[in-house]
Amino acid sequence: MTSRFTELGVDCADPGALAAFWCAVLGYEVIDDEDEGFVSIGLPPVPGARGPVPPTILFARVPEGKVVKNRLHLDVNPSDREQAAEVDRLLGLGARHVDVGQGEVSWVVMADPEGNEFCVLASCRP
Repeated sequence: MTSRFTELGVDCADPGALAAFWCAVLGYEVIDDEDEGFVSIGLPPVPGARGPVPPTILFARVPEGKVVKNRLHLDVNPSDREQAAEVDRLLGLGARHVDVGQGEVSWVVMADPEGNEFCVLASCRP
């Protein structure tokens, strides 16, 4: 038997605000925010499914701030627009450009409002 990737945990200062940002980026919705200091987001529920559709993202409040470049990051791929238009949309949501030493590449490296790096890949539109 193997394990399945069902949830990604993200330490942060403001789980609600970071969850709202990533909901807007991914088209996710808040699926659980009942525990103080934790907010879980995921795809909208599927009728007849048992529980949330993986993968979900759990934002957990921690006292320490981010110090160094992430060792793990998300890659997002726009599904309904070109890469440049998606980057502009994400900038409007509060993301910012970052340089992690990537040089000239086809993806765009950005950071969410708390500084967590992620990449915007080329569009996967048909």
